[in-house]
Amino acid sequence: MKKYILAAAVIIMMVSCKTKTAVENPISTNSPIASNTAFFKTITEKTNFQQLKINSRITAETGKFIPPLDATIYIEKDKKVWINMIAIFLNVGRGLATPDGIKGYEKWNKTYIESDFSYLNGLLNVNFIDYGAFQNLLLGKTFIPVTAKDFKLTKNAQGYLLTSIKDLSFQSNGSSHEYSASLSYNNEMDLENVSLKKINASDELQVSYANWENFENNKLPKTVKIVIKGSKDSQILLENTKFESSKMDAPYSVPNNYKKTEIK
Repeated sequence: MKKYILAAAVIIMMVSCKTKTAVENPISTNSPIASNTAFFKTITEKTNFQQLKINSRITAETGKFIPPLDATIYIEKDKKVWINMIAIFLNVGRGLATPDGIKGYEKWNKTYIESDFSYLNGLLNVNFIDYGAFQNLLLGKTFIPVTAKDFKLTKNAQGYLLTSIKDLSFQSNGSSHEYSASLSYNNEMDLENVSLKKINASDELQVSYANWENFENNKLPKTVKIVIKGSKDSQILLENTKFESSKMDAPYSVPNNYKKTEIK
């Protein structure tokens, strides 16, 4: 089922964010103060794990029925993200993301995909996702470039809000797309919501994070929700139930007699 491959591609990873003490005073990017610099440094920090195993429950809404999936997600930082999916006690598919691209196969229709990240960008209605950005997206890290000169930073009782001052332009395959963006963080600078709207189009990507958990000096969101709006709307919810730091095998090979799905 092609929708399983979509689900595998879109949720192929997840987790971790280090905390810092939040600044109490209101902040504006119009004032070059030390706390402003500290904020941007904190939200763009790298994660500090080497490998992570996650047990997750995945629910996808795409307009067609997809049963809830139990998944094992394994991440080797900056190298690969591997996912194995089970539905109703049956293995239904497997996916792999690396800096070179994405792969996935599903067993019910015996099909598979191999693609660069243009396929994933098409699913998310954006054009700037590469391996690093996608890993950050599912890790609860800031996954678009944010700087003081491009964003307005404000503080309220709930936390921090970043709003783009001008349209953000991203180049991909010789074409350019512009977006407006807003990102909200709680008082501990954990990312809570991201909204990206394409200029002069109905396309929008919303990602939200909740239920942060401390795990081996990292903050991990137990809930990740991805909402894709455009000509067709879809939604994917990850409910992460267990985190482990143990290393594991992550085999991937397409079984014989599977048919490749052409990417359009």
